[in-house]
Amino acid sequence: MRPVARASGVSGITRREFGRSALLAWLTVASGQQSGDAASLPTGRADTARWRADFPMLDQYVNGHPLAYLDNAATTQRPTAVLQAIMDYYHQNNANPGSALRARGGFGMNRIAILTAGVAAMALSTSAPASNIDWARVDQAIGKKGSDQPGGVHKYGLPRSDLTVTVDGVLIRPALALGSWVAFQPTGDGAMCMGDLVLTDTEISPVMQSLVEHGVEITAVHNHLLRTSIPVFYMHVGGHGDPVKLAAALHAALSLSNTPLSQAPAAAATPPELDTAAIEKTLRYKGAANGGVYQFSIPRAEALTEGGMVVPPSMGTAIAINFEPTTAGKAAISGDFVLLGTEVNPVLKTLRQNGIEVTALHSHMIDDSPRLFFMHFWANDDALNLARGLRAALDLANVKPGS
Repeated sequence: MRPVARASGVSGITRREFGRSALLAWLTVASGQQSGDAASLPTGRADTARWRADFPMLDQYVNGHPLAYLDNAATTQRPTAVLQAIMDYYHQNNANPGSALRARGGFGMNRIAILTAGVAAMALSTSAPASNIDWARVDQAIGKKGSDQPGGVHKYGLPRSDLTVTVDGVLIRPALALGSWVAFQPTGDGAMCMGDLVLTDTEISPVMQSLVEHGVEITAVHNHLLRTSIPVFYMHVGGHGDPVKLAAALHAALSLSNTPLSQAPAAAATPPELDTAAIEKTLRYKGAANGGVYQFSIPRAEALTEGGMVVPPSMGTAIAINFEPTTAGKAAISGDFVLLGTEVNPVLKTLRQNGIEVTALHSHMIDDSPRLFFMHFWANDDALNLARGLRAALDLANVKPGS
């Protein structure tokens, strides 16, 4: 095979050599080994599930079953870290040293030469084991105990139980639309954190100032609801680094608001006064009771990334649908659809045709791929009719099938 063209100070490498090195780099990191010897890789159900999560094509369902890809090496699948590195190269560094401008072409070849190392680093950032983080120390820094979620995520619920908020005369329970949360996902050099902080208008500025001073990024500030009895906003945050320091920064910022940070007694999972079985049958998903609200979390079918890292549903990328009982047979609903651009207007029209108000449309992240839009909604009507309208909207989005 003809070598890839040389650049000054860089040895020629073949595409075959690069592909083999990139694959072994990913295999090395995915297995947690120091050697790229594929024979030393562990096997088992847990490893298979973790590896599948790294390959976007395998995060699909066919006829209600996870996609299986069976073929020889003639056509292999690429993990997300490899795809992201290749996209970065073609977006910013693609050049032919033989005929392009010399400086740019040489830089492009240097990028190819170091791409294998970059792939290993990015794969490490998406596949680091959660056991490397002492979550007890993170719990202590943030002020309450978190819960382990699928994908190695450690998550904190911070409901604004201190607020009394109504919309159209309906008292909003924290689990319906006033639940702050922060989640951590292990990376190769610490953790990535993401969160959604519920704040009043007077709390936004001091909390934001503290977060900025401590290196936590602000990715969005906006409304989710309309006609709230007091001004309520939602600040989306993100960060990367030492999870204990990130947790301490979040605690310091939230201490400037009235957000309850102490460990609250566990609320009994009493089912709301709704026909939850009928709602589940209509939506074709299983829900769960939380604080007098019946909640559904519906993941999208494709792999989603932020800054090149896979973001699991528990990090805020799942469609959220919440039912709070109001009067006989009725419920207030709120939540958000997580959508691609092509899905936005079909879903919006369907919701409105079914008496469901769209209250906000915006982004929550800055460097997400594919680009996602979050559509928030509200209604207070017959619970089953609303469930039918929500199901019609779900049919227009690329979501994983329910159980």
